[in-house]
Amino acid sequence: MQRLHFPAGSATSGQDPVLVTPEDAGWSYAGLRVVRLAPRESRAIETGASEALVLPLSGSCVVRCGGRRFALAGRTSVFDRVSDFAYAPKDSVLEIETHTGGEFALPMARTERWLEPSYGPAENVPVEVRGAGDATRQVTNFCAPHAFHTTRLTAVEVLTPSGNWSSYPPHKHDETRPPEEAALEEIYYFRIAGREGYGIHKTYVKDGAFDYTVTVRDGDVFLIPRGYHGPCVATPNHDMYYLNVLAGPAPERSMAFCDDPAHHWVRDTWQDQAADPRVPMTSAQGRRSP
Repeated sequence: MQRLHFPAGSATSGQDPVLVTPEDAGWSYAGLRVVRLAPRESRAIETGASEALVLPLSGSCVVRCGGRRFALAGRTSVFDRVSDFAYAPKDSVLEIETHTGGEFALPMARTERWLEPSYGPAENVPVEVRGAGDATRQVTNFCAPHAFHTTRLTAVEVLTPSGNWSSYPPHKHDETRPPEEAALEEIYYFRIAGREGYGIHKTYVKDGAFDYTVTVRDGDVFLIPRGYHGPCVATPNHDMYYLNVLAGPAPERSMAFCDDPAHHWVRDTWQDQAADPRVPMTSAQGRRSP
């Protein structure tokens, strides 16, 4: 089967925990880099043919790009709060400087168009409660098409409380049938809370070319070139986070998807269920108290 699951440490580049280029993934647009910096360290990164975001996973930083300076307050961890972020266009050099040290995700997408560097305040990030019952999860739409302007790049964060399911029902967006379904390449980057934490992720295609049901741990990467993905299951006592990076060929950004018809009925059951009171888990003000 095609390799799609990269356990933590197997998609690294030097001191960076994650580097996935479109060439690495075998597709055309989506990429992800995670940069780890020590206190008072800085790094200059060339964006090349890709636009990029700088999203603190832990720590705070200053981002400089194209004569602009953005101070990112960041967060202690992805389970701590909704973070602010910065945008860097293609063919630019961005510099990340941190006094605290930390890890910073750089979702990327190949593009032909150029935009000005810009800043996304945490207070402006839409937080969505999706699903119900044990399928309740938080979707942090910091770079969804309706929330922040880019040329091709889309990125959201999903937080799933322990014991719950997300990316459910299984869905896909790999066909050009607008507006019903967008054609997108997708990367999942997982963080799992708690000692020895893990979760479960499933991706499959109806033609039988692959059917993955894998254990995902803190720092794992999963690539989704096509097919249905979901569920992602957070095991008891271990909250789950994943960063979704999406990009595709369409001139207009969209996250349109189609459910697996065998499981679409699940959505109707949510009408009679309350949302899990633990969700939303975070906001720009911090983690919600239990």
